[in-house]
Amino acid sequence: MKRTLGTCYYPEHWPRQIWEEDAARMAALGLTWVRIGEFAWSRIEPAEGQFDWAWLDDAIEVLGAAGLKVVLGTPTATPPRWVCDKYSDMFAVDVDGKPRGFGSRRHYCFSHAGYLSESKRIVEEIARRYGRNPHVAAWQTDNEYGCHDTVISYSDAARLAFRDWLHSRYGDVAALNEAWGNVFWSMEYDDFEQIGLPNLTVTEPNPAHVQAFRRFSSDQVVAYNKAQVDIIRAHSDAPISHNYMGRITEFDHFAVGADMEIATWDSYPLGFLEDRVGATPEDQRHFARQGDPDFQAFHHDLYRAVGKGRWWVMEQQPGPVNWAPYNPAPLPGMVRLWTWEAFAHGAEAVCYFRWRQAPFAQEQLHAGLLRPDSIAAPGYFEAEEVAEELADAPDVSHAQAPVGLIFDYDAAWSWDVQPQGEGFDYFALVFDLYRAFRRAGVSIDILSPHERQFDGYKIVAALGMMVMPDDLKRALADSGAEVLLGPRSAARDQDFNIPVPLPPAWPELDVAVSRLETLRPDMPIPVAGGGAIKNWFEHLEGGPESVFETDAGMPVALRSGKTTYCGSWGDDAFFDRLVKDLTQRAGIDVLNLPKGVRVRDTGTERFWFNHNPHDVKCDAGDLPAAGVIREALTR
Repeated sequence: MKRTLGTCYYPEHWPRQIWEEDAARMAALGLTWVRIGEFAWSRIEPAEGQFDWAWLDDAIEVLGAAGLKVVLGTPTATPPRWVCDKYSDMFAVDVDGKPRGFGSRRHYCFSHAGYLSESKRIVEEIARRYGRNPHVAAWQTDNEYGCHDTVISYSDAARLAFRDWLHSRYGDVAALNEAWGNVFWSMEYDDFEQIGLPNLTVTEPNPAHVQAFRRFSSDQVVAYNKAQVDIIRAHSDAPISHNYMGRITEFDHFAVGADMEIATWDSYPLGFLEDRVGATPEDQRHFARQGDPDFQAFHHDLYRAVGKGRWWVMEQQPGPVNWAPYNPAPLPGMVRLWTWEAFAHGAEAVCYFRWRQAPFAQEQLHAGLLRPDSIAAPGYFEAEEVAEELADAPDVSHAQAPVGLIFDYDAAWSWDVQPQGEGFDYFALVFDLYRAFRRAGVSIDILSPHERQFDGYKIVAALGMMVMPDDLKRALADSGAEVLLGPRSAARDQDFNIPVPLPPAWPELDVAVSRLETLRPDMPIPVAGGGAIKNWFEHLEGGPESVFETDAGMPVALRSGKTTYCGSWGDDAFFDRLVKDLTQRAGIDVLNLPKGVRVRDTGTERFWFNHNPHDVKCDAGDLPAAGVIREALTR
């Protein structure tokens, strides 16, 4: 697979007389791809039914004439004012019942039938016009589903659509009452028309009701995206993608990705460190100009799975951003490191956001490859360095990792609905285990919860997956891999009821969770031999081998054969011990990596990355700050 570079460009933002110069500079830099159009609806259709195609025709021709390939975005993330005036109730409504408004972006509700119709109409116009254009080599639907908390809407449109969704799912309101346990607190319904949305209740709503609404909300995103994909595919043979975000779990990315050829995501390491990683204050300072050593890698592996092996970075941070609590500049060399890290995880393309920094509007302090005066910014020169290195680099040969880690969006919703403790969420649990494998120098594949074939994996982990179908349980039990489960594995049925026999009810594993407790941050439970339990501690009953115990002798993890059930959320020291135990059993070689150093294995190369602000010495030799080393890998 050939690795390529690209950028995001907004010709409508710049004078026509500089387009050719921009295109020529992009090509000279070594870029292949240019994404355009995803925010341009008001310029494409300034009034209903009145289209101005001339500028977009011209821009695509200018870029194509320079040898560049266009990724054309559908502009539905930013409906213009006239669309909002036509459908004054199309805005999403937040949990407090307040509607969103016009003046930024993503200001629509996925359930609004009128806006869906408008979206399909504009996508049809664009796809018909450019579907066979030789310069349009890929497509992007909309932009960043879920950004700005815009998946879940408590609008009238959502309420009506949710009732239809429930009727289709349950058929009979008595069946819904039974499934949800609505006899509790006299919450029973006589008709689907009585069912409202799970907000503005006096205290917490029924968790089964909330989980159903979360599933419905995700399905609305899937249906909305598929409507666009079907239209584009009728007019174009070019691959279709969507650009996902970091730590957005409000919709099922696997379900959205199933309808497209490529998954892409928008990587902002410095913004995410402050905004989404959950790093300690010490690590926020240490990695302030480099980004977390694992957060980007996690999403590279996640979106490789969502894209069924094909994925890109559609937006790569090239300098300071404008939207995080603090916005430092990257350490010199980090843009190059981030790019190579994506390629090491199998990216086909890395596209920098954006070509030129905008001198106006909301993102005027967001750096680009060029400054507003068109002088090259620092990121430009690092992109140029990567382009030169790519000319001599071998093509990527992806290899299956020894460890598979299941990530389940439905489980993320379950933890959100019933966290049982302040700040506890599924993403953080899975990410903590992922980081422990990375600290040991082990490469990981993230797997869909719908995966049933685990051939070739030496370890498969499924932490916190609250609903586990019987066929998944059996596939994991029969996989031949070391299987790691818990905490909260198989803790609920599809309708959020505690099953009997008690969880996890695992084949050939005589373990039951008799009760659980969640822990204050200042009350960790020490584990015998090192490490501690934080957040979550399950009391386990059963006859299997006790692998880890608390200082007081209570089991932390039990094992039978190749299946280990860990009923606790451990700190880093405990998860490091757990990973060491599993890798030894599975025969996986591990590394003793310094803080901030990570490796990634491809089919032919091992990549070493130093995320520290200083040089380090490790098994690869001397690694400079923000350094990348590639070495041949013999398998």
